[in-house]
Amino acid sequence: MTFAPKRIAPQPWMNAPETRAVLDALAKDGGRVRFVGGCVRDALAGRAVKDIDLATPDPPETVMRRLAADGIRAVPTGIAHGTVTAVISGKHFEITTLRQDVETFGRRATVAFTDDWTADAARRDFTINALSLDADGTLHDPFGGYADLRAGHVRFVGDAETRIREDVLRLLRFFRFQAYYGRGAPDSEGLAACRKLAHLLPTLSGERIAGETLRLMLAPDPASIVALMIDEGVMAHVLPELRDVGRLRSLVVLETKHAAPDALRRLAALLPADAVGAAALATRLRLSNHERAWLELLATPPLAVTPALDGKARRRALRRLGASALRDLALLDAAGRREEAGVAELLAEAAAWTPVALPIRGQDALDRGVPAGPRVGELIAAVERWWEEGDYRAGRTACLGELERLIGQG
Repeated sequence: MTFAPKRIAPQPWMNAPETRAVLDALAKDGGRVRFVGGCVRDALAGRAVKDIDLATPDPPETVMRRLAADGIRAVPTGIAHGTVTAVISGKHFEITTLRQDVETFGRRATVAFTDDWTADAARRDFTINALSLDADGTLHDPFGGYADLRAGHVRFVGDAETRIREDVLRLLRFFRFQAYYGRGAPDSEGLAACRKLAHLLPTLSGERIAGETLRLMLAPDPASIVALMIDEGVMAHVLPELRDVGRLRSLVVLETKHAAPDALRRLAALLPADAVGAAALATRLRLSNHERAWLELLATPPLAVTPALDGKARRRALRRLGASALRDLALLDAAGRREEAGVAELLAEAAAWTPVALPIRGQDALDRGVPAGPRVGELIAAVERWWEEGDYRAGRTACLGELERLIGQG
């Protein structure tokens, strides 16, 4: 059995000037405050701490008053549910008043403020997220989260079905946390609850599904978790398009050698070559216009990008697609073929690419007496094709000469 330490040594993020200022403000007049959630979990796991969340029994109005008294900006980001954000020196601290559920309605719940730390922790999704720390490093672990963290055991707080029915997004979070923190077989009770309640996933908004999906894609080994979700019948209810797990697995290996992980690239690795399907997925997930266009490009590229391209064809692809798109398409091609040969050379050429632009414009045709209209665009496009066939070597003088030749031909 793994016993939780009673105290951890204060870490740099705990003693940072901004953190201390917020803690000192909230501790005025006998106020109590603890670190909660992800910062505690990641500190205990030896991982970098990103966001710092705090909890206190004091109501949000008292929190705002104490922050303001110490010159710290207080933003009522969710004051109806007890959440205030402290902003100091560009850093944000989310501070939430302890709560307990009175009644739940899916994602929404009627809550009441409380001074019971255990009741507040019981509202958390997983035991590893129900840990809290006093400012001096004293650890509070009401549900065995530390032992679960050490064992790589992602386990719901209390009854798994109840936790999921309170917020169906927790079903997807179970798999994401398994991808980041789990080791070995998933918790059987949690997995059974996810399988049983997967039909509720379509009730989630596209934005919430997208958020969890893209975070999952950035896990060290997303392919194994996607395969698990497919096998358990979960993916069929939310993202039935995802299927080529082997391609994703190969892509992750390639990325460890050649590129930083990218969520959209990894998502594209799971999709069939279907522009309509990619567009439909992007619509369901409410992706941005840029994300949608990128996903469609990766799913059905206008040009094939493989190591078989000669130098001229590579430069043409680089100009038409851009270095980033060529990089992603080269990685996806290699992942699909399960063949790494030649990809490093392609990526090196993309990294060294300097964009080139046609050295003439439509105004040059107008200056030579071509009337404004479609003919101008046709002439410039014809010169561009000629310039491209010459591997972009022709300069402005040569391009103007070709333009004049075309004009002379009528």
